[in-house]
Amino acid sequence: MGHRDIPVIETRRLILRGPRPEDYPDFKATFASYRSRFMGGPLNAYEAWMLYAAEIGHWEIRGFGMWMIHDRATEATVGMAGGWQPAKWPEREIAWIIWPDKAGKGYALEATHAVRAYLYRKAGWTTAVSYIDPKNLDSIRLAERLGAVKDHEAATIDGSDAVYRHPSPARLDNSQIAHGIEMEIAHYADPMFKPKGWAID
Repeated sequence: MGHRDIPVIETRRLILRGPRPEDYPDFKATFASYRSRFMGGPLNAYEAWMLYAAEIGHWEIRGFGMWMIHDRATEATVGMAGGWQPAKWPEREIAWIIWPDKAGKGYALEATHAVRAYLYRKAGWTTAVSYIDPKNLDSIRLAERLGAVKDHEAATIDGSDAVYRHPSPARLDNSQIAHGIEMEIAHYADPMFKPKGWAID
């Protein structure tokens, strides 16, 4: 069971669907862990439940929201990515989180690239930002790999976050940025590819 109007997005390795009740345990475990420290966590069981309910309700209120990311081969959930704009958010955001044991495999890059393309081409977005804690270096690196740049003029949520502005649809379309992202995704999809260094999403 899930919101019937949420579109399904498919990529090389992933299937993105709306959040369903059966996906909640992975979400709860992640938001109870240190992994969620840059997204308001760790949360207790009640707080995690309320946030998950908000993830589903966001689709009803805004008409967009976060997709649950599934591994195409196993159907297991690996994280979430999508559009996000709760109260107090100055602009529509592209956000993501990958479960702790699924990080470092390029899932966030692949899912967020597909989500952004959908929001630009199908939902009519002309711009998007990502609000990132300045200490969240992995997410900053991912935003930069997606072509986002720090926007010093943009309004922040509470003054403690950095705002990364994504390339516009016109700038992204058939660009070196897009080609580079697709090449990196292809590397992660190659079973022989063994990235070196610190794992980033």
